[in-house]
Order: sequence, then C-alpha cells, then structure tokens
Amino acid sequence: MAFRDEYEQGGKDPSGPVADRQPAQAPEAEPVAAPAGQAAPAQAPAPAKAKSRRKPIVAVLLLGALAFGGYEGFHWWTEGRFMVSTDDAYVQADITILSAKVSGYVASVAVTNNQSVKAGDLIARIDDGDYRFALQSARDKLATQQSAIERIGRQIEAGRAAVAQAEAQLASARAGFERAESDYGRQQQLARSDYTSRAALENAKAARDQAAAGVKAAEAALAAARANVDVLGAQQNEARRVAAELQTDVQKAERDLSFTEIRAPADGVIGNKAVEVGTFVQPGARLAALVPLTSVHVDANFKETQLAHLKPGQKVRIEVDAFPDADIEGTVESVSPASGAVFSLLPPENATGNFTKIVQRVPVRVAVSPEIAQQGLLRPGLSVVVDVDTRTGDEPQQTASVKP
Repeated sequence: MAFRDEYEQGGKDPSGPVADRQPAQAPEAEPVAAPAGQAAPAQAPAPAKAKSRRKPIVAVLLLGALAFGGYEGFHWWTEGRFMVSTDDAYVQADITILSAKVSGYVASVAVTNNQSVKAGDLIARIDDGDYRFALQSARDKLATQQSAIERIGRQIEAGRAAVAQAEAQLASARAGFERAESDYGRQQQLARSDYTSRAALENAKAARDQAAAGVKAAEAALAAARANVDVLGAQQNEARRVAAELQTDVQKAERDLSFTEIRAPADGVIGNKAVEVGTFVQPGARLAALVPLTSVHVDANFKETQLAHLKPGQKVRIEVDAFPDADIEGTVESVSPASGAVFSLLPPENATGNFTKIVQRVPVRVAVSPEIAQQGLLRPGLSVVVDVDTRTGDEPQQTASVKP
C-alpha cells in the first residue's frame, strides 16, 4: 500500500523509496571503462580461458591412460598370458601327531607350546614303575627257562652214559651167550658118548637159554637208553623254543618300557600341547603336534580349467599375505590324482536329482625353495597367492592323442 501511495504522487521518482525497500545486496563491480577509441571488452572470453586450461589436463590424463594400457598390454603379452594364478592356496606341512603307546600317568612334560625341538628330544615321560616290574618278571622267567635247558642238557649227558653202559652190558651178554652155547655143545657131544649125565646137559641148555635172554634184555636196555636220550633232546628243543618266546616277552617288556618316554621323531616346533603332569593317558591319546617348519610346502587349489598348462617342474612365484615384501620361489612338485571333492567326507553324487555344473578344483603341490623353508618363516595355514610360469619346466609327455 505504501508503494501505491507513492506511485499516485505525481512527479516523485519511485526509484528512491522503492530502492530503499529492496534488500541489501553486495555492490556489483563497476565495469572498467575502456580507453578512448576502444570498444568495451566482451564477457565471453572467461569460459574460453577455463576450457583452454582443461585441455592440457585432459591430454595428460589420456596420455597416462594410453601409457598405462600400453604397459599392461605389453606385460600381458610378454609375461601375463603365460602365468596361471590362484589365491586359493595355503602353506601346509607334514604335521606329526605325538601319541602315547602305553597307558599310565604322565610323570613329567619336558616341552611347552611353540618350543623348537630336535629329533630324539624328550617330550614327555610316563610313570614306568609297572613296566620295570614287568621287564624284571620277564627276565626272571627267561632265566628259569635257561636253567631248565641246562638241566636237560645234563640229563642228556647222563642218558648218553646210560647208552654206553647198555652197550657194554649187551656185549657182556653176548659173550656169556657164546660161552653158554659152547658149553651146551660140549655137553651134547659128551652125552652122545655117555660121558656126562643128563642133568649136566640140561643145566648147560638152561644156561644157554638164560644167556640168550640176557642178550635180548641188554639189547632192549640199549634201545631204551637211546630213546631216553632222544626224548631228552626233544625236551631240550622244546625248552629252547619256550626260552625264545620268553626272550620275545623280554624284548616286548623293554619296548613297553622305552615307550614310557615320548621323544620327537624329527626336527620341528611343538604346538597344540594337550598333556600335563598327572594326566592319565591311554594308548593312542594325543599329546601334542610336531610341525616341521623346515619342510613346508604349498597346496594350491587350481580350477580344472587351469590344469591344461600345469606340469611338474614349472617355476612358481609365491606371494604370502603375512610377508608381502618377501620374494619366494617354488616349483610345481605334483598334481593330485583327483579333485578335492572326491576325497571329501561326503563326495558329491551327480547321478541323482537335478544337476548344476560347478567348476572343480584340483590340489597342486608346490615345493618351496630350501633356503626359504630353512628360515622357518612359513607357517602351515597361511594364505598365499601362487603364480605358475607355464613357460618353464620340461615338455609334457604325450599319454593320449586328442583328435579335434
């Protein structure tokens, strides 16, 4: 309404009061007056200058992109197309599980977790009192049996003496028989000439028959003596076999006693220790794990579509996530005879139900260079990235011809 009143007033400049009602604005920069004889400059050149400044930046970016693409293309052509890679790879080792062979209470534990040990070092000791008694009992039984063998040996000697005696008695009986036979012959001749009595003839005959019986008795005694020696020899052989069994029992008792000391079978590091002093362990009870860090390797699970160019002997570059700056080299050692799914607890059965094809993975064993393995830095279970250079290695042997 105030504006209408002011407009109705004639001769008054409405700009004055209206200008007073406008909100305050920042004063605009007054254009610089052009020199005399020159036209005022146009306002369009400002965006042109901005565009002219962006052109070098775009050109530099394009050149950088072309250079990067060229470098990557050259790298792929000269090296990348020959590399077969996978990140499904892990450090592995032939871990030994240390177990008890005999039962008993653990008397002492000589190691702790993460402790390095050498082959033959003591890990733990089981109370060996019962096993020492068993060993002593076995040795005593063996000694008793050896005494029995010696006794039978003496009996054999006595039996051989009896054989000699029986042989002598047989010779004596035969001599007596010959004499009695001669006497009987003479008595018969005298009896024909009636120079002797009938009683003398009968006595001579009886003496001859008695001597003949004595010869047979001596022969039987000799046979019995010889048989007795044979029996004693058989008993001695039996006793020796029993002694051999007892010797085996002694050796078993010695082994059981030695098993009370659990020692490291190889060099490595103790881990996952599960035994303490006073624990009662049974045969097969797990005591600890021995990890041989100096003989680690890598199990890389390649896709089945990557196996065409893989073969033992190829060079491998290994990148360990735990040691990104480490330069580790290896060699393809072997390829698994089957995919990992075949060796799983529940192998897939694709002959029933609906089927969805899934790319399988096949484990490939990669040997780590001995220099790196001896350092003991690689630990089983670490994740790695494996790059196999298919240009290296021997030529693969043709096992079957493939027709296109």
